[in-house]
Amino acid sequence: MAEDLAAQHGPITDLFPQPASPEEWAAHQLSPDQIAHFVEHGYVAGIQLLDDAQIEALRGALAEMTDPEHNGHELFYEYHSNESDHPDTVLFHALGAWRVRPAFHDILWNPRFLVPAWQLLGQSFRLFHDQLFSKPAKHGGVVAWHQDFSYWTWTQPMAHLTCWIGLDDATEENGCLHYIPGSHRWGLLVKTGLAGDMDSVREVLTPAQVSDFEKQRPIVLKKGECTFHHPLMMHGSYENQSDHPRRATVINVLGDGVTSNWEGAHSPGTENFPMLPKGEQMAGQFYPVLFEAEKALGELAETIPTVKSL
Repeated sequence: MAEDLAAQHGPITDLFPQPASPEEWAAHQLSPDQIAHFVEHGYVAGIQLLDDAQIEALRGALAEMTDPEHNGHELFYEYHSNESDHPDTVLFHALGAWRVRPAFHDILWNPRFLVPAWQLLGQSFRLFHDQLFSKPAKHGGVVAWHQDFSYWTWTQPMAHLTCWIGLDDATEENGCLHYIPGSHRWGLLVKTGLAGDMDSVREVLTPAQVSDFEKQRPIVLKKGECTFHHPLMMHGSYENQSDHPRRATVINVLGDGVTSNWEGAHSPGTENFPMLPKGEQMAGQFYPVLFEAEKALGELAETIPTVKSL
C-alpha cells in the first residue's frame, strides 16, 4: 500500500517555494481588471502558474500514473485510462493525484494559484478535488459542454472555483478548453453528459442561450498558464487533432464552510470518493484548508481586490 499524501496538509517538497512575507504573497495577486473580467465573463485566463522545472516534474509524475500498475493506484478517487503501448497515446482522466505523487500534492500550495483563487472566491477555501487530463495525439477525447456545479450539487452552498492548468500549450488544434462567455449567469441547467455528442447541451437551452452558445471562445494557453472559471460556466473541449499530447491538471476548490448535501444519490459516481454525511462541513483529511488570507497576508489583505470588493 502506497503512502497516502492526503495526510500531509502542506508542501512536502521545495517544488513550489513559499513566500516569506505578506509582501511576497501579495506579489501574486490579480489586477482589478482581471477580477472584473471574471465577474463579467465567468472566467479569467492566461495567468502563469508554473515554470519549466515545475512543468517537467508534473509531466514526469503524470507519465508514471498513466500506467494502471503504478504505485498508489488504489488511492485515486476515479481512474480512467485507455491504455496502449506508448504513453503518448493514452487517453487518461483521473481524480486524486494529490494523494499519489508529491508534485501533484504540492501544486495545491502553489502561491501563484492560492492568491488569485482567494481573490476570485472572496474567502478562505479548501481543496475539493484535483483532476488529470491527457489527450493523446490524433485522438477524439471530446469533453462535452457542461457546468461543473451540475456534478457538485451534493455540496452546498455554491462557493466553488475551478483552475485549469496546461502542462502543454493548449491550442484549438489539440483540443483546448472552450467557454461561452457570460454563461455563468444562465443558472444551473440539466446535465447532458460529458462524452459523445459535443453539442447535446443545445436541447436544454433557451433561444437566447442558443444565441450565446454561438459565441463560444477557445481558451488558448501556453504551457504553465491557467484559466480560472465560475462553477456555472458552460465549457467543454474538442478532440486533439495535433501530433502532440495535450496534458493538463485541474484544481477544484470550495469555500471554507461549504457543507455536504449528500443523501446517497448525489455523488461523483465512485465508491472511492470521500463522501461526508449531509449537513457536515466539507473538512477533514481529504478537504484541507489551502489558503487563509489573514494568516498569509495580514493587514495587506484589506488592500487587495477581490470579487467582493469590486
